[in-house]
Amino acid sequence: MTHYQPMKSVDKQGRYQVQIDVCSLRIHTESRVGTYLAKARRGQIAWRVVDAEGWVLGRLAARAARVLTGKDSPDYTPHVDHRRGLIVINAEKVRLTGKKLDEKVYRHTTGYPGGLREITARKLFDTQPEKLIREAIYGMLPKNRWRDRLARRLKVYVGSTHPHAGQSPQALSLAR
Repeated sequence: MTHYQPMKSVDKQGRYQVQIDVCSLRIHTESRVGTYLAKARRGQIAWRVVDAEGWVLGRLAARAARVLTGKDSPDYTPHVDHRRGLIVINAEKVRLTGKKLDEKVYRHTTGYPGGLREITARKLFDTQPEKLIREAIYGMLPKNRWRDRLARRLKVYVGSTHPHAGQSPQALSLAR
């Protein structure tokens, strides 16, 4: 059921004008504001350095993935590459809470029958702590075509030194 409400008005020449609104809905197109979409960035990658000392693995990974995807920038647009790179140092000083060191298992397959390989978080942490952080951050990146490109911009190192001084990275604090 529709309701027609005639509106009467007088124009400049003194003639009556009748405007009929259906359901009294008016669309004001001049007051609408469109969504801001950032333009594609070109040029250098802005590198940042994060110190992983004392961070819990999951919190570090979540905030690092947020920086890599550009979600921490005010002009975030999902389909635009925000040209961010991340260097994580002191990978051996990250910590896992609870019983995760002994109970968390990382699995991969060799591709051959019966080729499922398992390794505990403790063993991986003792031998390759940078791989532990890389896997955690990689798992939190979006599962689409950007994932591998963003993962290439992630550099993880054991110790407080890194070979990327030429990119003049800026220190980044992930604390809120």
